[in-house]
Amino acid sequence: MALLSKQQILAAKDIETKDIEVPEWVGSVRIRGLNGAERDEFEQSMVERRGKRYEANLRNARARLVALSVVDADGARLFSEADVNALGNKSASALNRVYEAARDLSGLTEADVDELAENFSGTNGAGSSSG
Repeated sequence: MALLSKQQILAAKDIETKDIEVPEWVGSVRIRGLNGAERDEFEQSMVERRGKRYEANLRNARARLVALSVVDADGARLFSEADVNALGNKSASALNRVYEAARDLSGLTEADVDELAENFSGTNGAGSSSG
């Protein structure tokens, strides 16, 4: 296999989309996998600083990923950060269905999410046990 050039890598259409049925919403939605910056944004949103400590922030985690992943037919995001709380009030079953598909398309595993929560639950900013 030939080595790729910088231009080939940057030009690659490497972010998948997928349409999934959401019976609770009586239709389907298009989701796309996150790009690297969006995945970092999502992972960063899972951590909250409280004084000198960092804690897991699982509040509306499913809604946050759904907001980053659901797109229209042209690939533009349907939801912004301002919509996360409203999405969080939708059916847990529907959100979970979309969340799991978006997580899979983005290369996030359940273990990745669990690890983020565990690594920052009750630790200080440096990840050490000093306090």
